[in-house]
Amino acid sequence: MIAPPPFEDIAQARKSVRKYKPDPVPLATVQRILETARTAPSGANLQPGRFVAMTGQPLRDFCDTLMVAIDDGLNVTEAYSYFPEPMPKYLRQRQIKAGADLYTALGIDRKDADARRRQFMRNFRFFDAPVGIIATIDARMGKGCFMDFGMMLQTLLLAAQAEGLASCGIGAMSMYGPFIAEQLGFDEHDMVVCGVALGYEDTEAPANNFRTDRISLEQFARFEGWDR
Repeated sequence: MIAPPPFEDIAQARKSVRKYKPDPVPLATVQRILETARTAPSGANLQPGRFVAMTGQPLRDFCDTLMVAIDDGLNVTEAYSYFPEPMPKYLRQRQIKAGADLYTALGIDRKDADARRRQFMRNFRFFDAPVGIIATIDARMGKGCFMDFGMMLQTLLLAAQAEGLASCGIGAMSMYGPFIAEQLGFDEHDMVVCGVALGYEDTEAPANNFRTDRISLEQFARFEGWDR
């Protein structure tokens, strides 16, 4: 029996992939990933969050309908604030660098607004991944439940990586949450948190040939009680 790779290798290999091979992902694999995601801890075992996973024609229909609505002027209706307002300068610098690195990898000039918009719109097609997932949470949940749901989403992404799949969280889906909720027949309290693209990485695609930086350990952690 072949031993699985160390967890550290799985975690460090995971990245946001924005171009996928068309190869289908078996239903059993997606089910296994979501079952693993549900093992994440949650306060009082509330297990917040639900998923709708799509592939094939249902996924194409979902994306086509959403794209047509956006092109027709669908209003942005965000149920929650993703970024701080106003954004501190040091965070804004990270945001700008991440975007600049992506567009550089894609060969898109920072002044080419049309090309940048076309790339952004690919979010709403799950970057052509063979599996698209919409993640929701009951809007009546407390803020702590969002933290719990975040742990489940990260577990999902790592479970996918362990299965040999690539992934990308798509926060942009929340921009059109009410429309998506209506499109998929959600309950009135279901809030669209994000989408997740899932599939096999196209390793030759320029969009996948860069990694965002991580700040150093000294910048986000301190240690007390150990002998130096």
